[in-house]
Amino acid sequence: MRMSRWPFSRRSDFLREQPSTDSRPRSLIGLVAAFALSSGALSADAQAQTAAEWTTAGGTSQGTRYSKLAEITPANVGSLVEEFSYPTGTKGSHQGSPLVVGSVMYVVTPFPNKLIALDLTRPGMALWTFDPRPAGFARGLTCCDIVNRGAAYAKGLVVYTLLDGNVVAVDAKTGKQVWRKKVADPWTGETLNTAPIIVRDKVIFGSSGSEMGIRGSVRALDLATGALVWQAYSTGPDAEVKIDSSFHPFYAKDQGVDRGATTWPGSLWRNGGASSWTWVTYDPALDLIFYGTSQPGTFNPDMRPGENKWAATIFARKPETGQAAWAYQTVPHDNWDYDATSENTVVDLTIGGVKRQVIVNFHKNGFNYILDRATGELVSAKPFANLNWATGVSLTTGLPSVVAAKRTHEGVATNDICPSAFGAKDWEYSTYSPKTKLFYFGAMNLCMNYEALKVNFIASTPIVGASLAMYPGPGGNMGEFVAFDPVAGKRAWTIAEPLPVFGGALSTASGVGFYGTLDRKFKAVDAKTGQLLLSKDLECGVASAPITFSGPDGKQRVAITTGLGFINGGFAGGPCPAGAVFGEDSVAPASPSGRAAIEFGATAAPAAPSTATSGYVHVYKLP
Repeated sequence: MRMSRWPFSRRSDFLREQPSTDSRPRSLIGLVAAFALSSGALSADAQAQTAAEWTTAGGTSQGTRYSKLAEITPANVGSLVEEFSYPTGTKGSHQGSPLVVGSVMYVVTPFPNKLIALDLTRPGMALWTFDPRPAGFARGLTCCDIVNRGAAYAKGLVVYTLLDGNVVAVDAKTGKQVWRKKVADPWTGETLNTAPIIVRDKVIFGSSGSEMGIRGSVRALDLATGALVWQAYSTGPDAEVKIDSSFHPFYAKDQGVDRGATTWPGSLWRNGGASSWTWVTYDPALDLIFYGTSQPGTFNPDMRPGENKWAATIFARKPETGQAAWAYQTVPHDNWDYDATSENTVVDLTIGGVKRQVIVNFHKNGFNYILDRATGELVSAKPFANLNWATGVSLTTGLPSVVAAKRTHEGVATNDICPSAFGAKDWEYSTYSPKTKLFYFGAMNLCMNYEALKVNFIASTPIVGASLAMYPGPGGNMGEFVAFDPVAGKRAWTIAEPLPVFGGALSTASGVGFYGTLDRKFKAVDAKTGQLLLSKDLECGVASAPITFSGPDGKQRVAITTGLGFINGGFAGGPCPAGAVFGEDSVAPASPSGRAAIEFGATAAPAAPSTATSGYVHVYKLP
């Protein structure tokens, strides 16, 4: 969930728009280095850091977003200068990180989902732009803004999803489309905006639309052809969830036959949401992928008695077949829109004197889940944020101890629930530094009042069924940048931010952390102490995660994209650039108090109007 109202529309002129594949590449200056992501039996530690290139959203397939590059240090990061900036030509929330392969940077825009190739040997110059021209009507059939979370690269192809339900593979050298595969139908409420992950010859990704009453799933396509290899649903009978005799959930609460159907009333599992709209990570040692699912369709829990499996669940699957190895439902019978869609970072941690192979998930509900990635056993579940909906999570049963007074019901206002439906942390990527042994991430400090409402299902329209009022939590600040010790289960340090931090994080071997803010700042901090080392002014706020790479001269660079849409921009006075389009309407600049200030009780003063007419990618280097 993102907001309690969306501007949905359908217009005949959108229906007349037809997808096309006109890439029209310009002349190519320079070559793209082609290489395949390794998928062999390397340990997680061996692949847990990036170097000169950045080929997937998480930096590594394990999702660590940690780089071994160390030229930019705490001592010199304050002297960074902008090498170049490039306008994407697109308004809206830029949530995807760029990729860098060889001397080329690739940037995917929000709708209309163009792919821009930038020649790093000629800073600020484009090689080509691929325009997939997705169907315009999809803009009015998506829940939560017309975003895209980026691409993945392997074997000479840049692969990414389109809002209208297509996946495209583009030749990284020429900018020409290699294949295009239609997998989802926006008229059912299912759209695509997530970044895929590539494991060997499989392109693996989820979809969006739980708020529209879809039936969530994860798919794998063949990298060479785009053919569908497998699809694993999140709800329904075991065969369709790809659960068989090899499925071994650790806890009794997740065991049994056809739980994806029998834990729902009637056939409501067919509209049970549980989409996987964020990140997939991969452990090459165990050959397992990990991802989470969203809330169970309607926000009204009284309409769906039962545990509602497999919503709000973390899955482990075999990438070749999609068969489930284990599952752990974090929030049975979700009452609060507490998705389990945060990234599951693959790391090894020494806990209680024992080195454990784990995944780490900073959940929307405020608990830091550490799970054995081979078995799904819960190793730890300590709070990382202000929360009051539960008093803890049992390591014996795997169940949360829910505070009865915080359960929500139809027609009843339940007040002062923390965290809010935006989560203590949402989809924004964290980073893990093996040097400091800390995680770093942007967080939200919001609580809410919640009233569930009766709702009817109509295809491709919201099935939310809740009225939500959100407001700042303790301290009055709405956001934080956090350094968290997963073994100790506590924060190492915290930077209070006036607005929610909707962008991801990056850490490097030299001990520098990077992140951006809604109030138009790009920041660098000392990873050990949290001391602010750099703050660069931007034309718009940040809803993406920074990357680092080596330029053609072998020197380290850092890059970040800017641009806010309806939801994250609402906290900062409106979309930036102004005039972004969602559905059929062009939106004028928001009132001085801002959309979020009115609907969510935000208190921060809005930034001065921006003159930007496009989102941007900014690249910084040492002088």
